[in-house]
Amino acid sequence: MAAVTTAIDSSHAQAGAPALERFSYDDAVVRKFMMASVVWGIVGMLVGVLVALQLADPRFNLGLEWFSFGRLRPLHTNAVIFAFAGNAIFAAVYYSSQRLLKTRMFSDLLSNIHFWGWQAIIVAAAVTLPLGFTQGKEYSELEWPIDIAVVAVWVVFAVNFMGTLLTRRERHLYVAVWFYIATVVAIAILYIFNNLVMPAGWLRSYSIYAGSQDAFMQWWYGHNAVAFFLTTPFLGLMYYFLPKAAERPVFSYRLSIVHFWSLVFLYIWAGPHHLHYTALPEWASTLGMLFSVMLWMPSWGGMINGLLTLRGAWHRVASDPVLKFFVVGITFYGMSTFEGPLMSVKSVNALSHYTDWTIAHVHGGALGWVGFMCFGMFYWLAPRLFQTEIAKPSWVGLHFWIATIGILLYIGAIYWAGLSQGLMWRAFDQDGLLQFPDFIETVTVLIPFYWIRVIGGTLYLAGAVLMGVNLVLTWRNRPKTYDVPVYEAAALSKDFREPAIPGSDLPPGYVLGVARKLDVFGQLRWHRKYEGLPVVFTILVAIGVVAASLGEIIPLFARKSDIVRIASVEPYTPLELVGRDIYISEGCSNCHSQMIRPLRAETERYGEYSKPGEFVYDHPFLWGSRRIGPDLARSGVKIPSANWHIRHFIEPTDTSPGSIMPSYTHLVEKPLDFAQARESVAAMKALGVPYSDADLAGAEAMARAQAQRIAAQVVEEQGPAGMEDRQVIALVAYLMRLGTDLNKPVPETAPAAATTEIARSATDAEPADQGGGQ
Repeated sequence: MAAVTTAIDSSHAQAGAPALERFSYDDAVVRKFMMASVVWGIVGMLVGVLVALQLADPRFNLGLEWFSFGRLRPLHTNAVIFAFAGNAIFAAVYYSSQRLLKTRMFSDLLSNIHFWGWQAIIVAAAVTLPLGFTQGKEYSELEWPIDIAVVAVWVVFAVNFMGTLLTRRERHLYVAVWFYIATVVAIAILYIFNNLVMPAGWLRSYSIYAGSQDAFMQWWYGHNAVAFFLTTPFLGLMYYFLPKAAERPVFSYRLSIVHFWSLVFLYIWAGPHHLHYTALPEWASTLGMLFSVMLWMPSWGGMINGLLTLRGAWHRVASDPVLKFFVVGITFYGMSTFEGPLMSVKSVNALSHYTDWTIAHVHGGALGWVGFMCFGMFYWLAPRLFQTEIAKPSWVGLHFWIATIGILLYIGAIYWAGLSQGLMWRAFDQDGLLQFPDFIETVTVLIPFYWIRVIGGTLYLAGAVLMGVNLVLTWRNRPKTYDVPVYEAAALSKDFREPAIPGSDLPPGYVLGVARKLDVFGQLRWHRKYEGLPVVFTILVAIGVVAASLGEIIPLFARKSDIVRIASVEPYTPLELVGRDIYISEGCSNCHSQMIRPLRAETERYGEYSKPGEFVYDHPFLWGSRRIGPDLARSGVKIPSANWHIRHFIEPTDTSPGSIMPSYTHLVEKPLDFAQARESVAAMKALGVPYSDADLAGAEAMARAQAQRIAAQVVEEQGPAGMEDRQVIALVAYLMRLGTDLNKPVPETAPAAATTEIARSATDAEPADQGGGQ
């Protein structure tokens, strides 16, 4: 049982005031979300250290298919984003919303369904991703049954949160609640529309979008997942917990208004800056760049509002580790939101894209902003939730310094690695030739930096473990019975009228004269009205998100001239489709891109630059966002040897000395399910890929015939026999197809419009080593 005490809201304890209602807060669900965040955070960071080790030394892949980098990296990102950060968000929302709105959460049942449903989703992700069940889209890897569960649990959360807003006893919605509303609305829209797929089985599906359009939708979602899952809720967290910890009011109410609405509207447009110099129409990426640059100002508005909240309390930062975490976290937010717009500028992006610079940027935000804000909140909450002092106060300061040193080592090394990659890729010698023509040269030079990252990541993990132990010890010191205060406050009056403007004898809501109108607008007093109307406020947020989204989506999908068809580009064969599924399952796009940018260094290294018409049958797109291995867009032309690929999968260093790619012997050992070919063709046909009924009926036979031909080629090239029914043969078929469509003759009957971007030779068809995998 819990002990009950009574607290009266003094603002209503007056004669003649409305009758008071009694209520208490549900802190049990906050405790559960907080401890779940700590546990999953340690798990996610542990996996992060493991994948860092795998890049430093491929032997840490342990020769196990479900332990390979390609499969574990999505597990790491999902665990840190949705398990660690997600549970922390919910802990913050459930704790602060009840107190800001003076009411208990709308439904204890919905709160518990939300908690256990979210943990079940995390467990499902932790099982399916290492097993290779993935959609292959960054931050959106979970397969469709789990996606449905995510949406269902999010609806439960939304109903519970909005119900709490509607039953509140505090009319004014504090700024933190605005950011929570934006998170609830935007994530629902982003997640649903990016994850529309055509199922091809219970744990396999294809995006309904293809090629350039799929790439746009993915980064519309991917960039804004950062905005509305890793930014807006943590700004809400900042606006509540920082003033509480500092015992100071927020610096500027007006700045928070400008900050909020600018972020909501501008952030949505910025996603295409992830696709500069790709096959996305240039107008879209340019628009993304412009809005990204504009985004810097409101982002720093939030940082300034946070840091200046500490005015008059800076002396406490030196002695209060909670404030230390918050200050460093907000500082990292400022750094990340300056660097993001910088990296969106095309000339900078040409250097940074596909390099580890992006990884350093992401981890500066994830470890510095998100991680430190979580740690500060946990240490502030723990004594209040467990109703006892922190068990080991000295450990809190130790955690801060261990984590800070870990971050600096991590991002410092990876920034240097990223700059080294970008500069080496584009370096030419005095004769005008690539200075580092073998891609592997640009990989081996990174190994020392990767080891420094391991050290930095291990320190950060050690700090998180130290915090976890500290919180468990604190929990063990909790009282036998939690004290549950019962509060009293009046229900909202239904005959509320807008208050008169201070210093004015005019009726409420009435303003006379242009000068007065301008003053009211400048002071943003009009906004106060909408802060008392949660439904209207939510609708306005939704309008902002949807309008900004449609501003890019409609022209991209409507302008057919942006994606010109290439007559020689044909759908994949059934065997190649199965091979593409294996490529996705193994997480190959975590290391390899399939997008040659129209930059001299790339066309010299990889061949003809990529065009939108090449990807019209790609569900999903596989352009990648990182190059630990070389680009594969022209691998069928660069490496036409089937046996080379077989040798490379069995022992990567056999073909590419110094490679950090793990061995994929399981692909050589495991039998190929040819029946999958028909399922894949059926799903693609339903998506509009031009397969005939005969193609569908004969998909399995066609796949077997092509497998026999490639297996015979392997034997002719002195390779191993018996590959015709192994999984590797399908993957080899897919890799040997990439880039070859542009070398095919254009049919004489092809419409003129279809040959505007005519296929010409991507590169010399002579066999050439591409630099050897990773």
